[in-house]
Amino acid sequence: MFNAQYFRTYITLVETGSFTRTARRLDMTQPGVSQHIRKLEVYLGKSLLQRQGRSFTLTDAGRRAYDYALKLFAEHEQFRHGLDDDSLDSGECRIASPGSVGIMFYPYILGQQQMQPNLTVNYSFAFNHEIANDLLNGRYDVGIVTEAIKHPELKCSVWHHEPLCLVVPADFTGSTLSELMGLGFINYYDGINHATTLLKINYPEEFRSMSYFRHQGFTNQVSMVLDAVARGLGFTVVSRLVLETSPWQRQVKELKLTSSVDEVLYLLQRDGATLPKRYEKLLSGFRNQRTQERPPSIPVTV
Repeated sequence: MFNAQYFRTYITLVETGSFTRTARRLDMTQPGVSQHIRKLEVYLGKSLLQRQGRSFTLTDAGRRAYDYALKLFAEHEQFRHGLDDDSLDSGECRIASPGSVGIMFYPYILGQQQMQPNLTVNYSFAFNHEIANDLLNGRYDVGIVTEAIKHPELKCSVWHHEPLCLVVPADFTGSTLSELMGLGFINYYDGINHATTLLKINYPEEFRSMSYFRHQGFTNQVSMVLDAVARGLGFTVVSRLVLETSPWQRQVKELKLTSSVDEVLYLLQRDGATLPKRYEKLLSGFRNQRTQERPPSIPVTV
């Protein structure tokens, strides 16, 4: 007979790697854990573990059972929390975004949770393609991505615009493209695309490609890229969200340009799914706050 608790025990065992730790986490006895695993193996008709003394490895069937169990419980949670879709201030939200968005959106969400104790938010930082895959697998209900994603099972719509900022060391006195080329470029996940878009529109006669720039390094953590700029290693182009939350604000400055360019943020969700109202309150509240706020001046140390 199907028993969801057996699968829950099995997930915990795989994640902890120990019968003892599983029993402690689930408030069970160790023999009780072993009994759940044996009954699950009988139910599936397959051995899930290859035991080696007190340790174990997963069989091929065991790995497949673990993947299935994760998907099973993700779909269950999505169904359970989707039933309570009328409350604005209670229930669970499952959201993912790249770090460039989350560094300001997540603190906003935490503030909302402080005011609404019955609101629970599980927030993940991930790359665009990871968010799309996890939405399809039921791990999130909403993703915010920095590029449009086309998939027959996903709905992608424009959510918000954030200005792009060309950020240089605080003591940089240049303004021409050649001076920027001499300074060098600090890259990150979206760096090349953002820089190309912004520089192309502001230096239309001179700019050709980012391949002509001296590349001074790369980091996959956008929150850290301004550390390199602050040290005088080069310039970069980031969303204002990143600049406003950077601990290196006093060591960098935004180079003022003639034409502004916005980064477009997209809302990603499963096609045909209706989001509970609590999602709309969070998403529209943050977007309205960002739209109404005037960007603060960035202090500079000369």
